[in-house]
Amino acid sequence: MHVISVNTSSAQAMDIDAREVLSGIGKRGVAGPVEAHALGLAGDEQADLSVHGGLSKAVYAYPVEHYAFWQTVRAQAGAMGWGAALPHGFMGENLTLSGLLEAQVCVGDVLRFANCELAVSEPRFPCFKFNAVMGFKQASGLMVSSGWCGFYLAVRVPGTLAAGEAFELIHGPRDVGIAELFRSRRAAHR
Repeated sequence: MHVISVNTSSAQAMDIDAREVLSGIGKRGVAGPVEAHALGLAGDEQADLSVHGGLSKAVYAYPVEHYAFWQTVRAQAGAMGWGAALPHGFMGENLTLSGLLEAQVCVGDVLRFANCELAVSEPRFPCFKFNAVMGFKQASGLMVSSGWCGFYLAVRVPGTLAAGEAFELIHGPRDVGIAELFRSRRAAHR
């Protein structure tokens, strides 16, 4: 298990359905170590703190293993060319991870890095901004139906994170899985 990319962004104005909204979803990879502190990564912003950010959602992680799916469905929707690659951070994630999927993590599990620890807190639920960035209105629905939501992390031990860095998964109580929690919340909102 390792970090493919560490991604940050400042909050930017986006035009969505003829209105201007502020969003920090446009994350892009940054070079070198990045400080992780209680409220997130240095140089990163969230626009709507009611749904992103804060102590329990300081860092958002997304598995790189799902990127091929999103590239294909975006091409099918005409939002990008066939064979074009999505840049890491495109899903709005701070950490593009390899080797750790939603079905493998539970609330309270810890990702231990060389000098930083992050605790799994909850799944991400997509919003209208995700549809806008993906370029087609069914994107949120596809995330919901696939369960490929990624997960939020709280900063348990502040430190630094860098692309290429390995980490280990330390199991917590294993009571509530991210995939199960995502499915139960999805069912409650139908």
